[in-house]
Amino acid sequence: MSRVLVTGGCGFLGSHLAERLVERGDRVTIFDTVPPPADQATAREHARFVEGDIRDAARLADAAAEQDVIYHLAAVVGVDRYLTRPLDVIDINFSGTRTVLEAALRVGARVVHASTSEVFGKNPAVPWRENDDRVLGPTSTDRWTYSSSKALIEHLVFAFARQHGLAAAVVRYFNVYGPRQRPAFLLSRSVHRALNNRPITVYDQGRQTRCPTFVDDAIDGTVLAGTHPAAVGEVFNIGSMAETTVREVVDLVAKLAGGDGVQTVEVDTKVALGSHYEDLARRVPDSTKARTMLGWSCRTELADGLARTIEWARVNPWWLALPDSGAS
Repeated sequence: MSRVLVTGGCGFLGSHLAERLVERGDRVTIFDTVPPPADQATAREHARFVEGDIRDAARLADAAAEQDVIYHLAAVVGVDRYLTRPLDVIDINFSGTRTVLEAALRVGARVVHASTSEVFGKNPAVPWRENDDRVLGPTSTDRWTYSSSKALIEHLVFAFARQHGLAAAVVRYFNVYGPRQRPAFLLSRSVHRALNNRPITVYDQGRQTRCPTFVDDAIDGTVLAGTHPAAVGEVFNIGSMAETTVREVVDLVAKLAGGDGVQTVEVDTKVALGSHYEDLARRVPDSTKARTMLGWSCRTELADGLARTIEWARVNPWWLALPDSGAS
């Protein structure tokens, strides 16, 4: 049994991680600005909850005291947010992470930092390996604030490791989806719209490709990064290597959620989102490193993961009542 802290433990990924850690028998503390989601009875009953902002050093120090592992998932994410709140993306993601790392160093805790496939930017040479180059657009385009902030955080994590001896690992998620995800992302928004009898939005004819990764598989990789001895000092791509087009994803959601009754609507991102957004043609990981070093693999087929997500959504009206927003 380990003593673990999950920052952002009431968000999409964080809530699933906290639930898994409780089930493992760990003593779990959740640090977030809001309490656990309505359907997360496991965390509500068996985890300690500390309310606070990750930039609040004193509050975070209280939560981090005597912890063995800190899983740092708190961040501002989502296209809708980095188009409307670019300053928050930079400040909360970077400043908050420094506070987390300083707290971990004081108590001698191991850290797993949740990063993103966005750090690769628009590098056209897919699939991306962990040490591949970053290719970004101009700094005047808000699209790249999230990518840049998360990449700088990775530098920060490894700087703490090399200068101060912090035991740390980084996981980069690729298009993770599943129950509880805010309906502002490709799969969650498509499921949300289909079950609310609204047309599913297809951006730029759906020609872009993604590699959807079911949340249970992503959590498997995250836990391994916090427990496997070989993970310390490393960064891992955590994502399915099965590439599919956005159009294929939308068609599958429509089929599973309602068949012929689900409609689609075409949207041009340049018109809808303006010049501050830039989409990616392909986003494909090479997850070989996670497989060979950690024994991790993505086991859930897209159809199965979507079916489980839709089944969950049907019985959780609080989620269906949320507003949807965002881009792919």
